[in-house]
Amino acid sequence: MRMHAADSDTIAAVATAPGEAGIAIVRISGPQSITIADKVFRHPSNRPSQVNGNRFLYGHIAGRDAARIDEVILLVFRHGHSYTREDVVEIQCHGGRTSARRVLETVLDAGARLAEPGEFTRRAFLNGRLDLVQAEAVIDLIRARSDRAASMAVEQLEGRLSSVCAMCYDKAVSVCADLEAGLDFDEDEVPEILSVDVRRGLEDVAGSIRELLATWREGRVMREGALVVIAGRPNVGKSTLLNCLLGSDRAIVTDVPGTTRDVIEEQCVIDGIPFRLIDTAGLRDSDCRVEQEGIGRARKMIERADIVLYVIDASQGLEDEDRQAVIALAGKGIAVLNKTDLGNKVDGHDLGDVRQVHTSLKTGTGLKETRAAIVDLMGIRGVDPLPHVAISERHRSLLQSAADAIARAQELIKGGNESHLFAAQYVRQVCNMLGSVIGATYSDDILDRVFGRFCLGK
Repeated sequence: MRMHAADSDTIAAVATAPGEAGIAIVRISGPQSITIADKVFRHPSNRPSQVNGNRFLYGHIAGRDAARIDEVILLVFRHGHSYTREDVVEIQCHGGRTSARRVLETVLDAGARLAEPGEFTRRAFLNGRLDLVQAEAVIDLIRARSDRAASMAVEQLEGRLSSVCAMCYDKAVSVCADLEAGLDFDEDEVPEILSVDVRRGLEDVAGSIRELLATWREGRVMREGALVVIAGRPNVGKSTLLNCLLGSDRAIVTDVPGTTRDVIEEQCVIDGIPFRLIDTAGLRDSDCRVEQEGIGRARKMIERADIVLYVIDASQGLEDEDRQAVIALAGKGIAVLNKTDLGNKVDGHDLGDVRQVHTSLKTGTGLKETRAAIVDLMGIRGVDPLPHVAISERHRSLLQSAADAIARAQELIKGGNESHLFAAQYVRQVCNMLGSVIGATYSDDILDRVFGRFCLGK
């Protein structure tokens, strides 16, 4: 059952990012918000407590000694009609670190306390404005690194994922009620229709969970970015490939083998999909301890990668080490045959079923094909189809546990009425796990983990 934050402290924080900007916003939420605004805001004729909600007031913020802190615009939101569903006041002052800090200090001195990370959105959840899935969408939207990721977060914020999860939860609760109702009958008296409804209901819930679980990989990629590692022997064009994909000279490029000795990470977006590009040290035997460390890191990154772009100098032919490395990457590797402007001595058949692109990164040839191969190997549709929501890691963990519990219940349901008792216990677990997804059931630990990822002021 949800707790309400109506009697909680009044909190305040700067809601805009630090740094130079035209304006900054100090947000206040809680039962004393408007009283505090009356204390700090100066206007020739109006006090914040005297105006209706959704009204702007122009004036000044003043400290205890009546000294003017800043020229501001103040906006009042009345209880029930704000982001947190509490009384909220937002003060728009001049941007920059100093002005916003001074306004915030004045508000805190007047009786507010500094908000914790995510506390405004936490109150929005506790007061019923958002469910937990929608609340998580807020941080996904803030952190979105592509238009597609932002669109996915907006749909989640609008409740599309919540509705699917809520329907799944309601169905599980209904199945649990039917199953427990059957426990009141003797084994030979259980109505057949009841048993049929329970079995059908469990399969419906299991099917919905499978569909949700299938979206996890896309959700992870959109939130975190797919890990693309550029690997290969020294001096084959790995750093040049990184620079070409980024469109900037991020990595040092020279004719000296072994220039890159550590991993270099940068981010880019291709067809609406965020990627984390990793340039690595050239793979070879080396007596240099520094280079050995870089090569070790490179091999670890290759193991973790979603995609490996293995670059080969096509003009020099195929080394046996390259052939073995590329074949071992089947399913997540792309062979980038570079320097084809100098000739191509590589027989593509020697690389097995691994995707291949032919490039001359010096001239830009094959770069478009390389980008297309990366997107295609990810198996995620580009920007043309309508965006859709996808589950997060927290959702995946709960849904997978729910799926396992349903499987156990389905096995037990095949037994007699005595087995139904144990099956009901598993279905209750399913209800609890699905309830935890949307926040129908929750603990302080869950909320701390969810909202601890937020920034101050949100």
